[in-house]
Amino acid sequence: MNQHPVETVTTSDLEIAYERHGRPAAPPVVLLHGFPYDVRSYDGVARILAAADAEVFVPYLRGFGPTRFRRPTTIRSGQQAALAGDLVAMIEALGLDRPVVAGYDWGGRAATITAMLRPDLITGLVSVDGYNVHDLATSGAPTPPDQERKLWYNYYLHSERGRRGLERHREAFARLLWQEWSPGWDFTDKEFAATAPSLHNPDFVAVAVHSYRHRFQLATGAPEYQADEDRIAALPRIRVPTIAVSALDDGLRAPKTTAEHAARFPHLIDDVRLRVGHNPPQEAPEEFADAIARIRFAHGE
Repeated sequence: MNQHPVETVTTSDLEIAYERHGRPAAPPVVLLHGFPYDVRSYDGVARILAAADAEVFVPYLRGFGPTRFRRPTTIRSGQQAALAGDLVAMIEALGLDRPVVAGYDWGGRAATITAMLRPDLITGLVSVDGYNVHDLATSGAPTPPDQERKLWYNYYLHSERGRRGLERHREAFARLLWQEWSPGWDFTDKEFAATAPSLHNPDFVAVAVHSYRHRFQLATGAPEYQADEDRIAALPRIRVPTIAVSALDDGLRAPKTTAEHAARFPHLIDDVRLRVGHNPPQEAPEEFADAIARIRFAHGE
């Protein structure tokens, strides 16, 4: 199990816990994990980037690990604007100089929406699945049955039974999703055990349930994020330099085409297509780190 020291930074809503690798004041990179994973997804990527002279920050998202809400009255929102707001707040609180941001799943959504709303804050984006943004206006439109079946965990968490099930069986729930979403990844018991403690954050269930209800318009968002949600709803193109990562063996969703990525990202550098599942940084750390390095080198760093 990784024993890298955990640091914290205070924002308006959170004490964000993060791990930091590499030389202080080297060109910064922020790596953001998904649900239901944690910072262990990036152990290999962080080592590679630190050795290539980057300062690497790997935060625990809200509801995970040692990250904590500062006040009991704050809505435990898991909506996409909240995730991006946390990334913006972290970059500003740490005074990071236009980092490259990279992520998958929830973390990819935070990175993508930050690139959309605050392109001035970042140098470039590496996003698994490219334009990883929820279109709330069309969230009620059914997809073909074979795809609907893969979304069982969404519908499960729409019910009170599902909320109680996640509370009681959070590790079994997470492990099942790891297996379904990355059918070719033979992760070990030790690898899962390294992440499992992060699922016992006191707000993990509340944040997850809100996330999967809000994206289907079954829960209201926190009022402070409504202006950002309105901007996201326009689905603007993202103009920062971007590398999309397409996971060809993702058990959750089919990868987009390169043309679909290019339509959303006018400055698309590449579509890196990997024979991996839902968690590319942990399944293919060398390739994921290389994508981040290419964004840095494109800017002469």
